[in-house]
Amino acid sequence: MVTKNLPLESHPGNLLISQRDQIFDAFRRWGHLQANLDPLGQYLLPAPVPELNFEGEDADEAKGYYCGSIGVEFMHIPDAARREWIQERMEQTSPAPDQRQVLERLIQADLFEQVIQSRYLGTKRFSLEGVTVLIPFLDEILNRAADHGAIKSVVGMSHRGRLNVMANTFGKSATDIFSKFEDANPRSILGGGDVKYHVGATGEFLARSGGRIGMHLVSNPSHLEAVDPVAMGRARAQQVRLGENGQDQVLPVLIHGDAAFAGQGIWAETLSLGAMPGFTVGGTIQIIVNNLIGFTADPEECYSSRFSSDIGKRLPIPIFHVNGEDAEAAIRVAALAIEYRYTFHTDVIIDLVGYRRHGHSEVDDPTITQPLRYEKIKNHPPLYEIYAKQIGVDPSARVREIQTELAEAQKQAARMGKRVVLATLPAYWSNYSGGPYKPEYELDTGMSAAKVEEICNSLTTYPRQFHIHPKIKKLLEQRREMGRGERLFDYGMAEALAFGSLLLQGTPVRLSGQDSQRGTFNQRHSVLVDIENEQLYFPLANLAPDQARFEVYNSVLSEAGVLGFEYGYSRDYPETLVLWEAQFGDFANGAQIIIDQFIASGEDKWGLLSGVVMLLPHGYEGQGPEHSSARLERYLQLAAHDNIQICQPSTAAQYFHLLRRQAMRAWRKPLIVFTPKSMLRNPDASSPRASFELPRFQNVLPETEVQQVKRLLLCTGKIGHELRIERAKHKDSTTGIVFVEQLYPWPEAELTAEVARHPDAREIVWVQEEPDNMGALSFVVPRLRRLFPERRVLSIKRSAAASPATGSAKAHDLEQKTLISLALRVSDEN
Repeated sequence: MVTKNLPLESHPGNLLISQRDQIFDAFRRWGHLQANLDPLGQYLLPAPVPELNFEGEDADEAKGYYCGSIGVEFMHIPDAARREWIQERMEQTSPAPDQRQVLERLIQADLFEQVIQSRYLGTKRFSLEGVTVLIPFLDEILNRAADHGAIKSVVGMSHRGRLNVMANTFGKSATDIFSKFEDANPRSILGGGDVKYHVGATGEFLARSGGRIGMHLVSNPSHLEAVDPVAMGRARAQQVRLGENGQDQVLPVLIHGDAAFAGQGIWAETLSLGAMPGFTVGGTIQIIVNNLIGFTADPEECYSSRFSSDIGKRLPIPIFHVNGEDAEAAIRVAALAIEYRYTFHTDVIIDLVGYRRHGHSEVDDPTITQPLRYEKIKNHPPLYEIYAKQIGVDPSARVREIQTELAEAQKQAARMGKRVVLATLPAYWSNYSGGPYKPEYELDTGMSAAKVEEICNSLTTYPRQFHIHPKIKKLLEQRREMGRGERLFDYGMAEALAFGSLLLQGTPVRLSGQDSQRGTFNQRHSVLVDIENEQLYFPLANLAPDQARFEVYNSVLSEAGVLGFEYGYSRDYPETLVLWEAQFGDFANGAQIIIDQFIASGEDKWGLLSGVVMLLPHGYEGQGPEHSSARLERYLQLAAHDNIQICQPSTAAQYFHLLRRQAMRAWRKPLIVFTPKSMLRNPDASSPRASFELPRFQNVLPETEVQQVKRLLLCTGKIGHELRIERAKHKDSTTGIVFVEQLYPWPEAELTAEVARHPDAREIVWVQEEPDNMGALSFVVPRLRRLFPERRVLSIKRSAAASPATGSAKAHDLEQKTLISLALRVSDEN
């Protein structure tokens, strides 16, 4: 229906809305569906929208604002002030940018790719050609951010255009970039390193105002969106370092591909983090480098909606779509995006729509799968030529100059070869080390009884006017008794004591996870809730006026997103004890990409260190397959070259010393802690106050009760306490039980010394709760046989299984009793 003169209609609340307002309202809501976005005119063609069937001057005006090279989605934002802010700026003209500077940047971007294509034909580089407007777009983002006080920017991006951004935004020399295409001495990187389009970069952007922005490009694996939470965590850490104005001073920028933005689950997890307490970064600039293709898949195969950005509409943030061959429109959107971010401190999504000139990795032939599109691309000029013609400038002389410069840079790179250079870490890493473990890294973590009592008193104190829950009041009374030495410490209080002692020493503590404030097993209670007004009180944040920062957050129901964030935070705040807790250890498998690609291998691939701690509740207690095993075997499979620490402390005091060791010693490695569930309050795993005076964490807990050991059982965790209880029942005086508290790095010296104390023990038996194909067995038994060839090494475990545990509590009890009985009377047939 085409209408020229619409009658006035009643608006809710009996307010009259004019015909002009009706027209503009319709185009504000739906104009993006008719915007001219695909430079090749193949996809995203204007859609029929009945609500936009208007004619006349008002319709033409509204169409000019909302259906040109820019389409904007913002009417889903519930805040009227934010909607009005956008419509006011969309419905006015904007000054032209410095056209010669834009042209210069487009020439630099396109020629950089062309030189690589000609000199390194057939080598993967993930070219930016087709969306080279990204380079002047980033210029505008960073220039405007500098005007608002930005001094740093943390950038996360996948492969496409990464090398171009390094060269033209970060200021890396072309010679340095090209050198990465030359071969390296293979012996220098055997088993380590990474490909050139994964590694990170640092640089500096000189803003037109004269300000300088320190740039950091976060190292990223082939899991395209895995870098997103890591970059956000790094930005958050840097913002916290800078203090009150940190969110203005550090700008996070994430650059995505269209298929990955729509399809990667970790991004769906991460998107909401930026607006959550404890995770906010004051707004991230989200840029989709949209090639309208995913490897070989067309848009309709990559996402189920019209735009790859539609996932962003779950949040009250604006989404700008812009034709990537309208350079001035793109720069206008960059200006709007950064101004919006600094005005409202939320994310902004920009969908830069272009194309991909070559195949996915420059070696594929895209004409096989998209013949019509690549027939168009074959004769389509690069953007700098299109823009030069648009502004009436002949770029040929400047093109020749840049070609000469790049050709000379390539020759220099060929002469120097590829240099293998480890990452240079920021100054705040100067007190910390990676690499192989050295005994000199150890230090004492014990505390005097007086100090333990002092901290316990503070931890169990709350404001006089605070209305505390009766059960928590009783708990705090019991914990005060622990501090006085009148009661054994459980894990919850041992952890609080470790945190409190570190905070008073000046070490910040940050903990996040699902329900981590209270604790999944009602064991932590790091936050007290007033039962009359639900106001919160944080005892650990109120120990002393000059204490370090304490943070504990109940995270969104995410594993990959939140663990990635905390890993990123630990990368830029090594002085902080950063911990992530899984609700159950099994749930960490939802974050396997972060564990595999960053935590376990980040130092080997990129020379980057982290001290992040993973707390994984673990133990077979008849609760079924998904609430038993934290998959110890997976972490042991990832362990090599002292890259991570894998520990299962069997007592509260051991847990205390382990946490303090992680924070206090200079050796910075990720720590995987298999924490207990039922053992949290078990007296057998509890510790007297005197245990906290011991000097340090013991990698191996020796046998102390049996003197004439004939058979030695080695184990870790809950099963060891159950074995000791059963041994006492049978008055067994010949079976020794040793706890291996640290599985990696493998405590060879301590184990050798402990076994040597029992020369009559001709049998060494590894006992575990997990099935034969799980747990530590395949890691431990070969090492025991190598260490003790003169002794018989056996094992007790559940039968191999496809699932970690039975779902029947009765079956579990039967299995557990059988396992313990077998362990205490090992048969010759085993």
